Amino acid sequence: MQGASARQQQPAPGRKPVPRGASRMVAKEPLSARMPKPSFGFLKGLFWPVMLVALGFGAYEAAQRLLPYADRPITKINVQGDLSYISQQAVQQRIAPYVAASFFTIDLTSMRTELETMPWIAHAEVRRVWPDQVVIRLEEQLPVARWGDGALLNNQGQAFAPRELANYEHLPQLFGPQRAQQQVMQQYQVLSQMLRPLGFSIARLELRERGSWFLTTGAGSSGPGIELLLGRDHLVEKMRRFIAIYEKTLKEQITNIARIDLRYSNGLAVGWREQAAATTDKPAVAKN
Repeated sequence: MQGASARQQQPAPGRKPVPRGASRMVAKEPLSARMPKPSFGFLKGLFWPVMLVALGFGAYEAAQRLLPYADRPITKINVQGDLSYISQQAVQQRIAPYVAASFFTIDLTSMRTELETMPWIAHAEVRRVWPDQVVIRLEEQLPVARWGDGALLNNQGQAFAPRELANYEHLPQLFGPQRAQQQVMQQYQVLSQMLRPLGFSIARLELRERGSWFLTTGAGSSGPGIELLLGRDHLVEKMRRFIAIYEKTLKEQITNIARIDLRYSNGLAVGWREQAAATTDKPAVAKN
């Protein structure tokens, strides 16, 4: 051999020599290590819903068993509110069909609806009070004016029709289309406040189909009632004009005036009563 001699590599002490051309043996893993580990995430996510369903079912069963002991018959009806136009006896008679129910089964919504169908009740509030009581709080209608010949108007401009209207003839009488109840009431309140400092009250206010307004004052300290023709629009401006001219020239003659036409752009026309018309050739026209 040239240049060098071949040396064989000696195996390490204590280690078995590996034959040339053979593969190394690898130790096999145990079966438990090769099997996929089970995942409990799904069961954890399912635990709380199942628990809540179980608790709900248990509470339902407990309520069903305890309900016969807690659901007592209604033994007391407490009616509250300042009642001037209806009696507690009338209220008790109206709700009698509902009182036969028990504490939990009584239909409070239907009872409230039934009470609010009574003409003089504007609002009803009904609630339970443990263990066997129902409290009813009533708010009566506040009649402000008559609406036509068969109904009254409350302060919100809502019509209601009690059986007896003879006791309310002292209230002002308002007329107009059914759709205009609130509009007529609002106009009445505005004009009434403007006329009150002069000593006038409104006995009649009418809104006709074509939109014209007619007002009649009540008899009082300022004299007999007079009719004011207000026209279609600008009622507040026309009333201010009337007040200004009244204070200047009409106040001393108000007892002789039957009507005042305010449908002019810058003045008014006066219609005299019969005794004054005998000495007057034509109606006076005043300008502001």
